[in-house]
Amino acid sequence: MPPMRRALAWIAITLVLIVIAGYSAAVPYVRAASLFVRSANLGGRVEAFADSRASIVDVEEPHLVPTRQGEVTAQFYRPRGGSRRAVLLVPGVHSFGVREPRLMGLARDLAGSGVTVMTMALPDLIGYQITARSADVLEDAVAWMAAREDLAPDGKVGMVGISFAGGLSIVAAGRDSIRDKVAFVVSFGGHGNLGRVLKYLATGEAVEAPGVETHPPHDYGVAVILYSAADRVVPPAQVEGLRDGIRTFLYASQLTLVDMNQANETFQKARDMEKGLPEPSATYLKWVNERNVKEMGPLLLPHLGSQSDAAASPELAPMAPAAPIFLLHGDEDTVIPTAESIVLANDLREKSADVRVLISHIITHAELDRAAAASESWKLISFWADVLGK
Repeated sequence: MPPMRRALAWIAITLVLIVIAGYSAAVPYVRAASLFVRSANLGGRVEAFADSRASIVDVEEPHLVPTRQGEVTAQFYRPRGGSRRAVLLVPGVHSFGVREPRLMGLARDLAGSGVTVMTMALPDLIGYQITARSADVLEDAVAWMAAREDLAPDGKVGMVGISFAGGLSIVAAGRDSIRDKVAFVVSFGGHGNLGRVLKYLATGEAVEAPGVETHPPHDYGVAVILYSAADRVVPPAQVEGLRDGIRTFLYASQLTLVDMNQANETFQKARDMEKGLPEPSATYLKWVNERNVKEMGPLLLPHLGSQSDAAASPELAPMAPAAPIFLLHGDEDTVIPTAESIVLANDLREKSADVRVLISHIITHAELDRAAAASESWKLISFWADVLGK
């Protein structure tokens, strides 16, 4: 049996015994283990046990939420039989919005664990822009949810932000208008300081934290920065052409999770677009298509300050959230360095925040993707049990 299956089989057997014993305090652990096992898509008896503990989930048609950036598309995942807590789940930089496959899977798994989930994609992140305006949208969405008695009987909702939406969720949760309306906030692979992360993506230099290794940055993040900085690195007449090429490459990268044939066709389209561009745009798009971080980084370094919105960084926010904060990060993250969560946790504790941080070998940037020993699996289950118990 593979390591992950052995670990989860052991955990499943343990939880069955707990359930039989009737320990009410174990309910969050059972729900968290069920979430973990279903997210791993293991099949067999282990997943059958998890499915037996999960609620049936009804996925509603998308709806619109009013915000200061206009109406934003959102979607409900509701466990049958109701729930005592609603959660706002927000993806990172991705053009698929609420239809992003991993987001949909996590939303369904979370809802199966007994919480009502509302997914919502931030307009700026859909458009490859990381700004404090996204925190405004999160603030407005939480206020909208908290005002609905069917979603928030106690007037509070949970927040789960993935990747850059994680740091933005912490920023929003600390704002006066919703500080008392947030039950908890989870940053899944999120940032503490946006400017510091952008510098890492361009140079490979990350903030240091004890026991954490820095890995070379992923090309996706550098391509996103170049997309945003296009109006500062090429003449005005070339901006849209370069952005169109980068957008095609990023879309192809996203398609790798859906259809590899379509993804490869789209990657080829991005390469073909090089031929129709003047210099220097043709060379810059070539670097994107070749995933040449070494060449793109120095080009972008002088322009990072203009893209680093201090108001989008939780470390620089005037107030920390009053609600419990959960920081979850993969130990080899190459989009947002792992050390970001450790340094952010220390900063938040200095502001008297209630923080729990877990650095896990089981996840990559923001998804479950590793085999692990039972002890590592249990740490992740315990982490989510604390979240689901709030």
